[in-house]
Amino acid sequence: MKKPNNGRIQLPQLSRRTFVTGLAAGAVTGAAASALALPSGLRAASPRPEPRQVVQTLRGNHFDLGIDYTRVNFTGRERQATTVNGSLPAPILRWKEGQKVTLNVTNNLAHDSSIHWHGLILPTNMDGVPGLSFNGIPPGETYRYEFEVQQSGTYWYHSHSGFQEQTGLYGAIVIDPAEPDPVAYDREYVVLLSDWSDESPLEIYGHLKKESHYYNFRRRTVGDLWSDIREKGVARTFRERGMWNRMRMSDTDISDVTGYTYTYLMNGQTPDDNWTALFKRGEKVRLRFINAAAMTIFDVRIPGLKMTVVASDGQNVEPVTVDEFRIGVAETYDVIVEPADDRAYTLFTQGIDRTGFARGTLTPDLGLSAEVPAMDYAPVLTHRDMGMGHGDHGSPRDRGAPAPHTGHRPAASSGEMHGGMDHSQHGGMGSMDHSQHGDMGNMDHSQHGSMNSMDHSQHSPGSDTNYSPYGGRGNLGGMQGVWFTEDLGRAGHGSNKPIVHLPSEFAYTVDMRAEQPMDGLNDPGIGLRDHQQRHGRRVLTYGDLRNLTPTIDRREPERELQLHLTGNMHRYVWSMDGIQFNDAEPLMLKYGERIRITLVNDTMMTHPIHLHGMWSELETGDGNRIPRKHTILVQPAAKISYLVTADAYGRWAYHCHLLFHMPGMFREVRVV
Repeated sequence: MKKPNNGRIQLPQLSRRTFVTGLAAGAVTGAAASALALPSGLRAASPRPEPRQVVQTLRGNHFDLGIDYTRVNFTGRERQATTVNGSLPAPILRWKEGQKVTLNVTNNLAHDSSIHWHGLILPTNMDGVPGLSFNGIPPGETYRYEFEVQQSGTYWYHSHSGFQEQTGLYGAIVIDPAEPDPVAYDREYVVLLSDWSDESPLEIYGHLKKESHYYNFRRRTVGDLWSDIREKGVARTFRERGMWNRMRMSDTDISDVTGYTYTYLMNGQTPDDNWTALFKRGEKVRLRFINAAAMTIFDVRIPGLKMTVVASDGQNVEPVTVDEFRIGVAETYDVIVEPADDRAYTLFTQGIDRTGFARGTLTPDLGLSAEVPAMDYAPVLTHRDMGMGHGDHGSPRDRGAPAPHTGHRPAASSGEMHGGMDHSQHGGMGSMDHSQHGDMGNMDHSQHGSMNSMDHSQHSPGSDTNYSPYGGRGNLGGMQGVWFTEDLGRAGHGSNKPIVHLPSEFAYTVDMRAEQPMDGLNDPGIGLRDHQQRHGRRVLTYGDLRNLTPTIDRREPERELQLHLTGNMHRYVWSMDGIQFNDAEPLMLKYGERIRITLVNDTMMTHPIHLHGMWSELETGDGNRIPRKHTILVQPAAKISYLVTADAYGRWAYHCHLLFHMPGMFREVRVV
């Protein structure tokens, strides 16, 4: 078994060209270390005699923030972190809607840094993205952020320079509403989730580039082979195994980076530390969940308590009561819980791949603790996660391998592997047969508006002609870029247009394409689809969300973009439409227009996609109460659509928020 390098952390030495990163933080109330034993299979931190520092909350209109190096110890070994005011997580910033805030951020590092205010609507030069919004903050210098606070709710802030979010530069933002809060509660807590590694981010990224499944220790074994033969027969087993082998992929590859190197934190505290929050019986407690992880998607539940979701990404929604919800990297959810008994409850947040968890305790007495539940089974990718669902959407069809300490394995139901996903890339580029995809040079794009006149023969990816997969380069005010395709007044929920794979997707950057992607709106996601049937737990889906107040912009979209999330797992290369960020043109929007974006996930990974500067309004079928989000989680081999009003001039980042996907799966959006 390979062991990660646990030597002294090496800080990233990045080039002057920077790209986007992110991380978050949350409030910590008093914490008492619990003697409660953790389930086997979880790597626990070494006990420390001193309690962890309580994260400070800063209030007001004027803030002085210093970015520094700080020594930390989460695993029994001291490492160097990147912090704000010496704190990991960074201080909680508490603001008031309608007020103007000034933040003087001083960079005390040896290299450039930055802070991005995630989910906030503000001028582009205040957004904090080096290379787009501003030049970054050089060592020893101070940058003044100053803007009006135009919203309320739960948000967060993080570095957008290099890999600094992985090393600790993230914090929570809570904005109190100008008007009376529509959500009633007696007390509140920020619950910030994150992942920490003793390895440096560059070491992690280097391992993934050399071997994409480096951190996956659940790969198939001989024992699994015999189990599959008994269950499915020899022919089907070898047919499926052969398919995975030809693709050079693993059906257990759920997360790129796992609990093998990560320690999962809640408000900066390990599971052993057991972050603890107090309540009184009968109170309504508001929990502001923030996923500030670099690479980890979490599934959240509180055994014994229902959770009423009242806000998503800082925006109030009609209350919906659930037992569990998935929170993608960079998302936030506010929930209300009402403990009716004088007992402790465990806040249990397990990683999507079930290789570890963060946990805390909600209790009326610091002397009480609650049982830590076993992790659910580890999910396994099936044909539906490869674009082969064929109408089984919404059914409890997940198949899982046991989590390390459960010993439980659900029955398989993956079905035959057939049709639906194009893996022609795996046969070698020189001999690739495009006959099943039409003549790409003469493809009829009449279904896609202005794309029908596009001449592919003059534009090849990577050529000096600035290849544009969306119908040609725009030119307005001297700026060139990619314009959205025309959509001739089609109304309705989501995009019903055919899935089209563009020439740029037939390159080394893409190793699979979903031909029949599922609608991701009502899908709980891999590992959660059978929880209602198996455990009686209701799981939140995007289809459950309705904005609390009426939709502001009710116009039908004028234009539409179908954008594919693409990658090559073997090479560990990520892109959009097969084009990496360095080779991509900006996406151009006209100020004030209403557009539709349909994201098609051509990979078997779940991607949280974040658009800066503007709201992403999910098309749920109810045009009167469209939920507004800043980050959209896109399931494997699924599609999802949302509307955007281009109401913010400038240059904006648009990217996957998984830290090590971000260098390639990234675009610039220009509103002119």
